[in-house]
Amino acid sequence: MAAAKSGLRITGLGDEISALASLPWSTPLEEWPEDPTLTNQRGISRHIVRLVRSSNDPDSEIYAVKETVEEFANREYSILRELIKRNAPSVGPIAVVEGRLDKSGEELPCTLVTRFLPYSLPYRVILSTNLSDSEIVNMANALALLLVRLHLLGFWWGDCSLSNTLFRRDADGYAAYLVDAETGEFQKSLSNGQREHDLEIARFNVAAELEDLAIAGVLHAGMDPIRASEAVIRRYHRLWKLLKEPQVLDPSDRHAVERAMRSLQDLGFAVEEVEISLDGEKQALNFQPKLVAPGYHKQRLRELIGLETEELQAKRLLASYDRFRSREEKPRPPREETIKRWLTEVFEKVISQVPENLKGRVENAQIFHEVLEHRWYLGEKAGKDVGLDFATADYMNLILPYRMDSGVSVKS
Repeated sequence: MAAAKSGLRITGLGDEISALASLPWSTPLEEWPEDPTLTNQRGISRHIVRLVRSSNDPDSEIYAVKETVEEFANREYSILRELIKRNAPSVGPIAVVEGRLDKSGEELPCTLVTRFLPYSLPYRVILSTNLSDSEIVNMANALALLLVRLHLLGFWWGDCSLSNTLFRRDADGYAAYLVDAETGEFQKSLSNGQREHDLEIARFNVAAELEDLAIAGVLHAGMDPIRASEAVIRRYHRLWKLLKEPQVLDPSDRHAVERAMRSLQDLGFAVEEVEISLDGEKQALNFQPKLVAPGYHKQRLRELIGLETEELQAKRLLASYDRFRSREEKPRPPREETIKRWLTEVFEKVISQVPENLKGRVENAQIFHEVLEHRWYLGEKAGKDVGLDFATADYMNLILPYRMDSGVSVKS
C-alpha cells in the first residue's frame, strides 16, 4: 500500500501508513527531535538513524528510521520481509519512504522504517556494564546461534557484527536479532565456502568493535577482543556440527537415539526429519538430522499455554508448569484445567505483583524467570524453600527497582 503527499511515497504495511504519514519527512533525519529514553537504545550505524514514536502518546508504536539510498532501502525492505516470513530473528520492516523534499524543494535521502524491538539493547550498552564472564559467553553464544539460524535458512549476511545485532535477555542468556540486512542475500542453500566467508567477516567485525570499546576504556575488564571473536566462531562450528553432521551411536543402547534427539531439543531445535542407518561392519548407528527447526521450547509453550517468549524463557516456564502438573494428585485433571490453574496460581500471580511504577522495565517472562532464580538463591541462603510468595515480594522490593532491560517503557 502506498500513500502520496507532496511527492512523498510511503510503501509498506497498510496498517502503519497513517501513522508514518504524519512524521516530519521534509526535515533531514539528523534534525529530528528524539526522546532521550530512545536515544540510549540506538546502536552505532554507518547511516543516520533515529528512534521515534508514531505520535505524542507515550504508548504509541516505536520505529527505527534509517536514511539510505533508494535501491538499498527497497532491497533491504524485501529481505527483512522474507526473513520475518521465514521466522528468522530479525527486526520487522514497516515501510520505505521515498520522494522526500525539504522545505526548499531539495531532495532528501530515502528512508527505511523498521519496528523497534522491545526490551532490546545494543552491545555497547551491555558490554559497558559490570558483566560476569558467563554473561559474556552467553552473548557470544547468542550471536553464534543467530548466524547458525540464518545459514540454515540459506541467508548469507555479509556484514555480521555486533553493531548490526540487538540483544534481548533470555532467562540466564541472551537472544540475538539481526538489525541490518543491507548486504545480505538468500540462496537455496549456502556452500561451506560461503558460510566460512560469512564467519570471517564476523570474526573481523566483532574483534574490531570490541577493540574500539577497549580503546574507549569501557570494555569489560580482562576481555580480549580477538579471543572473544574467536569464541563466537568456535560456538558456531560446534552448533553447526551437532545440527548438520551425523552422530555415531551405540546400536546396543536402546535410548541412544532418544538422547540424541533430546540433546538437539535442549539446544532449542525441533528435529522434524532424521535419517538413521546401521553400519554393520563398524557396529555403529549413524544418526543424521535432516531437517531441524529452531524454537522447540517456544513452539511447545505457545501451543500448550499460549505465551510468547524467548527460547530459554520458554524452557524455564515449561519446567515450572511441568513441576506444577507433576504435583497434582492422581487421577490428574484435564491438561487444560491444569494450564489455567498454573497461569492463575503461579505465572500471573507473580506478574500481578509488579508495582505500577516499575511496569515495562523487564519483560514478563524474564521477571518470572528472575523471581524463580531469586527464590532458589534465598532458599540456599536460608537452608529451606522460602516459597514463591516471599521470593516474589522480596524481588519486587530489592531487585526490580534496579533492573532495566530497556530504556523504553512499553506496555506489559
